[in-house]
Amino acid sequence: MPPLAADLLVVAVVGLFTGSDLAVNDPGSRQADALSWALFALSLAALVVRRRRPVPVACVTGAACAGWALYGHIGELLNLPVIVALYTVAVLGDRRRTLWAGVTAAVVSGAVALIVGRDVVNPQGLPVLEMIWPLVPLLLGEAVRTRRELLAEYAARAERAEAEREREAARRVRQERVRVAREIHDILAHTVSAMTVQAGVALDALDTAPEVSRRAMTQVRASGKEAVRVALRREPSGGAYPGVVETTAYRIVQEALTNVVKHSGAGRVAVSLTGADAHLEIEIVDDGPPRPEPSTGEGYGLIGMRERVPVVGGTLTYGPVPGGGFRVHAVLPTEGAPS
Repeated sequence: MPPLAADLLVVAVVGLFTGSDLAVNDPGSRQADALSWALFALSLAALVVRRRRPVPVACVTGAACAGWALYGHIGELLNLPVIVALYTVAVLGDRRRTLWAGVTAAVVSGAVALIVGRDVVNPQGLPVLEMIWPLVPLLLGEAVRTRRELLAEYAARAERAEAEREREAARRVRQERVRVAREIHDILAHTVSAMTVQAGVALDALDTAPEVSRRAMTQVRASGKEAVRVALRREPSGGAYPGVVETTAYRIVQEALTNVVKHSGAGRVAVSLTGADAHLEIEIVDDGPPRPEPSTGEGYGLIGMRERVPVVGGTLTYGPVPGGGFRVHAVLPTEGAPS
């Protein structure tokens, strides 16, 4: 509900109860006259802006309540506007303001009770009791405001913790990317350097030692095959994936490509990332020679993938492809993934 609509609803409810009390003329009292209705209208008008000016509204409604008492009205619900105003002072302020409002309201209420108590026709309650009732809405507002502040602090802490986890995950991903890029650079640099040396040997021995030249060129061809060509196909869903899903997908591709370089003897590998509304599908297939089914002594790469995927609620399958090659396939859910 919009704040203005809520304030108008509060004014309507307060006006209904207070106006009903005001309309009753007790014998020997001056209640439902022009001055009383004027104070009533002033109190309701002030309550409309209680959120923007809580302290002035409390002063206006308090003065109206004191005016009723001093004027001889003995209704039980005429303090309802000032009760609402005092609650607003506490719930929208701070502890220091609540303390000062409580002291002021208690002193004024007690003083009014002493003055009106001298009237034998319309006696008020005991001054001590009259000093206590203004403290009740202030304490209630203080309790509500404190609870809101605690909830806001808890929410802020949770947001900060989540942001810190995301930053840490992003940092680790960056570090891992740098490490993998460095390893790939070192491997390629070594391979290219070896190919350059072998090509030089082949060129020098081409006329004088053809066998040596042939062996050198054979080594060049073998070294060239070690640099696997990767074809990447991506079909994102258009939305952002949870950080844990991105990290898991990155690790799967990383481990699969590492296994291709170390174990497959393949020259090419195809990597496919296909996004859907509720999941991310990953497939890595190489063209290496036929390989046996992984045994219980499988490498750490496959073990790592098998441990990571269930954490996000996904599925993982892998194995040799008929006719040669090896395939890794994973499906990671993107909805409801843990943060």
